Amino acid sequence: MRGVMFDGGRPRVVDDLEVRAPGPGEVLVGIRAAGLCHSDVSVVDGTIPYPVPVVLGHEGAGVVEEVGDGVTHVAAGDHVALSTLANCGTCAECDRGRPTMCRASIGMPGKPFRHGGREMYSFASSSAFAERTVVRAVQAVRIPRGIPLTSAALIGCGVLTGVGAVLNRARVEQGDTVVVIGTGGVGLNVLQGARLAGASPIVAVDVNPAKEAVARLFGATHFVDASAVPNTAEAVRGVLPHGADHAFECVGRTELIRQAVDLLGRHGQAVLLGVPPATAEASFLVASMYLDKSILGCRYGSSRPQRDIARYARFYEEGRLLLDELVTRTYEVKDFDGAVEDLRRGRVARGVLTF
Repeated sequence: MRGVMFDGGRPRVVDDLEVRAPGPGEVLVGIRAAGLCHSDVSVVDGTIPYPVPVVLGHEGAGVVEEVGDGVTHVAAGDHVALSTLANCGTCAECDRGRPTMCRASIGMPGKPFRHGGREMYSFASSSAFAERTVVRAVQAVRIPRGIPLTSAALIGCGVLTGVGAVLNRARVEQGDTVVVIGTGGVGLNVLQGARLAGASPIVAVDVNPAKEAVARLFGATHFVDASAVPNTAEAVRGVLPHGADHAFECVGRTELIRQAVDLLGRHGQAVLLGVPPATAEASFLVASMYLDKSILGCRYGSSRPQRDIARYARFYEEGRLLLDELVTRTYEVKDFDGAVEDLRRGRVARGVLTF
């Protein structure tokens, strides 16, 4: 079968990838669509350290082909969106409803694939850049058949992360003010999460003026072109003179983390979603924090995937959540290099590989 593998050199598409059958508590999914996310590119760049060789991809949707013993919530033929969260379901964090903090879901990649007789790791417990993948049962969430799989694929990462950061981590309330720095795939979902929460104003900040239209489509009430103003912070304060209740950094640059903190008003909170290099350090004025400000890390939108994916699928059916509009372009898997280039150059909000 086809898949995208990375062995430490450069990623390449292969046709002779193998995947084992599902074991107890596992599901074999035939992938139909997979979103290309900056996290995939960050593994190749070394920004996210990861063992190799590995089959890439972590944002996918497809059709269940086979289930292992003990799996009852999905069956062959079901359409599913995949979560990257292979949580155990039984530890104290899972019991508290915080599966993103489950230690079993962090840093424990399996090896369900083989290529040329060599075992290969699964990326983010998903490896969605393959025609078939094996995931834990908890990662497969059944979705209505009416949702296009090219759109459903994006729920499992970009939507969970962005919308979840707003609703689950920041807990934005109606009438709160929001600033979103970076309007890529995650940033757009933060914008629509803020819209769903009833925030206003919602200020989007980006260096690419061509993103204004889509930012406004997803929920921005104002757009600041950071490439065209001498001082981004002053431009934002022109809209929010007392600072923001919530500022979301969606790029992963330390100077923008500092900017997010500086843009906060009293009792404001900065939520960090972008991924800088693992050794990066950021600074802020300590004195400013005594006005009850907070800096919040956020893993995977603080999501509960079995609940949240189903909820967002329902929002989509009700016309409240945008998915189709996120898919800027679809690519056959053989065009993987071109998809990566488009992502790097900011030509797409989300490119989707199809199988």
